[in-house]
Amino acid sequence: MIDPITYLYTVLVLSMFVNLGISLYGVFYKPSLIKKIIALTILSDTANTFAIIIGYRRWVSPESPLKPPVLTILNPTIEDIKAFVQSTVDPLPQALVLTAIVIGLAVTLFLVFLTLQAYRLYGTTDVRRIAKLRG
Repeated sequence: MIDPITYLYTVLVLSMFVNLGISLYGVFYKPSLIKKIIALTILSDTANTFAIIIGYRRWVSPESPLKPPVLTILNPTIEDIKAFVQSTVDPLPQALVLTAIVIGLAVTLFLVFLTLQAYRLYGTTDVRRIAKLRG
């Protein structure tokens, strides 16, 4: 019998790859700038989810949940450090995802502004029509 946690983890990773493919399709093959922005946002969220999945650490047992990355012992021994490394959450992927969310928001707002300006100038958000109008 397959472990349910492993099964769900596999389904999550496979769905992330499908989501990545669909969002890349939207970015490269959809002519509307609005659809491209939506696909780019989905791509960014998928990449952030991948970073969270990479930083995931499975609980050893329900009795010993994961702890924050704070070592409270002043003079730790080697055994204390080994136990600390095995039972704490890695904060680096969390910090990177938080930074990526803020940068993604700024880029999305900039792209929305550019799309609004293109719509005001050309009256359309279709990339093919804008390329024909531009010359």
